[in-house]
Amino acid sequence: MRTYLPATIPLLREWLTSGSARPAGCGYAVTPALREWYREGDIDELEHAASLLAAVASLDLLAADPSAPLRRVVLAVDADGAHVMPDADERGALRLRASVPFDRWASALVDEADAEPAVSSAVTLLRDPSASAAEVDFALGEAEAADLSWYAVQELRFLVES
Repeated sequence: MRTYLPATIPLLREWLTSGSARPAGCGYAVTPALREWYREGDIDELEHAASLLAAVASLDLLAADPSAPLRRVVLAVDADGAHVMPDADERGALRLRASVPFDRWASALVDEADAEPAVSSAVTLLRDPSASAAEVDFALGEAEAADLSWYAVQELRFLVES
């Protein structure tokens, strides 16, 4: 099952070192709840929606790690269906019961440097308990508008070293 794991550059580095990805929270995939929400979407649109949900979750990881570079990271993996459990509380979310080995990684989506101002603004507001919901929603929308660049698995070591 194609699954999108939210991450940060340091987390991706850790996964590369260990040779497997152990999600820090939910992964995202085309679940029945996501299919129901996007009734008219084809599989490509549904996969894109799942990856965007993971990109938003990556912002939460960035908010929790002040030392991480301000770039969203989403790792696309092919998780064993026997090791995934849909999360009924969130559309498209699922829990992985096992790490995903490197040979099951498909690609990664990562912000380019020009997305940093929008990502920084969103992370700052996520860290601010006094920020209004409207401010946070606007900042999240600005960050979501930045396109993530595609990276082959072979390129990830170079990405985390730069």
